[in-house]
Parts: sequence; C-alpha cells; structure tokens
Amino acid sequence: MKTGLPRATPESQGISSAAVAAFLRAAEQDNCGLHSFMLLRHGHVVAEGWWAPYGPDDPHMLFSLSKSFTSTAVGLAVAEGRLSVDDPVLKFFPAEAPRRPSANLAAMRVRHLLSMSTGHDHDTTEYLYRRKDGDWPRAFLARPVAHEPGTFFLYNTGATYMLSAIIQRLTGQALLEYLRPRLLEPLGITGATWETCPRGVNTGGFGLSITTEDIARFGQLYLQQGVWQGQQLVPAAWVAEASAKQVANDANTDPDWRQGYGYQFWRCRHGAYRGDGAFGQFCVILPEQD
Repeated sequence: MKTGLPRATPESQGISSAAVAAFLRAAEQDNCGLHSFMLLRHGHVVAEGWWAPYGPDDPHMLFSLSKSFTSTAVGLAVAEGRLSVDDPVLKFFPAEAPRRPSANLAAMRVRHLLSMSTGHDHDTTEYLYRRKDGDWPRAFLARPVAHEPGTFFLYNTGATYMLSAIIQRLTGQALLEYLRPRLLEPLGITGATWETCPRGVNTGGFGLSITTEDIARFGQLYLQQGVWQGQQLVPAAWVAEASAKQVANDANTDPDWRQGYGYQFWRCRHGAYRGDGAFGQFCVILPEQD
C-alpha cells in the first residue's frame, strides 16, 4: 500500500469502539451491503474495513460523489483567475449556443451549474446521451430552461458535465489532468480514472474511480479548510462557499435531503455536509466533531 493516513485506536481519539461496532451491526441488520468503511477523527483513521471481494487497494466507482471533485476543480480555476462563478454559461460555448437563447438560458451563470439551480425542470443527462454526434454541450444548451436560474433546485447531472467542459475549454486539459498536480498528487491520490463523453471530456457528474482512503483524504482536506500538510491546496473561502447552503431543497421529505445544497455538496443535519453518490458512495464531513 502507498503511504497511508495515520492510524490510531478509537479511544485514543475520543471515540468508543463499542459505538463503532454498534454502527456496523446496525448497517448489517439494515442490509446496507457495505463495500468499505473508514472513520477518521482528528486526522487519524480509527476504524476501517472492507467486505470481500473489495479491498483497500481497489479503486471504486464514486458515481455522483465525483461531483464534489468537479466542484473543487472549479474552485481552483476561480482561484487562478480563469473564471468567476458569476460568468454566464453561454460565454464558454458560443458555437454551441442556440441562435436565439431564451432569457433564462442567457441568465444562467456558473454558480447555477454548481448549485443545481439552472432552472431546468428535468435532468438533462438523458438528452446528452441521446445526442448522436456526441456534442453534449450543444444538447445541454438546447434544453428548455423553465425557471429563472437560481430560483428552482433540480438535481441535474448534466450541469456538472458542463462544469467539466468549461474547465477543459479554459485550460486545454481534461478535468482529471487539471486536478492531478493541483489536488490529487498533493493528497497522495494515484491511479485515478474518470470516464469521458464521446468527445473526450470527463463526465464530471460521475465516472471517477479512486480508493476508499483516497475519499477519506479528500474529506479530511475539506475538514481542514483546504489545508494539507501545511499547504493551502484549496482556498478556505471556496471550502466555506462550496459546503454552505447555496439553494433550498425543501421539497424533499427526508430530513437529510432537505438541508440545502451547496456547490456539488449536500448539506446534512448536525452541521454536517457530504459528497454523495448513487448506491451509497458517501464522504460525510462533520466539522463540529472533527
């Protein structure tokens, strides 16, 4: 294994081993089907485990947990002065824009892609896949925008793809390659892969594969306000903005799905927030408990 995070007993970091065991028993009783689990406190791994056939060195599909990495790339590009969250989306896609964009499409900003408040009333993803020529940006921009951007929350994986496309247009690099020297390599994340659209743009909203400990490193970075081994990898202001409530999602009845949405992070109860992928790919960050 590559050099890992420091390990410690739960009790040495103020956690009861019995409480961890109780959590695992509850997960088993609820048939959660865990593939892996890792718990950190005060920067130390205090509990970890994998269920066969999964192991610590195996990359795992993150599904929509990928979105939080895409958001981080946007934050890094903002810090480099390459764009602003208030830039119009159409600014980056002049050739793909409709000849007569609607007022709502013209009003769509990067922050609306980040916060899933583009104004669409249906997820655009299926329409990207339907596009026979593989021009996903054109397919996204062709969809009707029913609501004024910023006023309506709709989980929209196509919006995250557009963030990835923007990064590639600004930098000349695919999202994954842009992140390698700025985020992944400093965190010690190696061997990451990311799916692409037919035209070679990383899918952004899904498709990233890394290991369980890599996910933990990413969560610990956010818990530490973007600082890693004394280096400010991600601006603290971006960490605060991305993890804050940017748009209300009150329509959901489940309390952990109606705490607000940030920049590709979900808010949770108890002051927590999370990266969240299909089938339970979670990176849950609890600042109050460290």
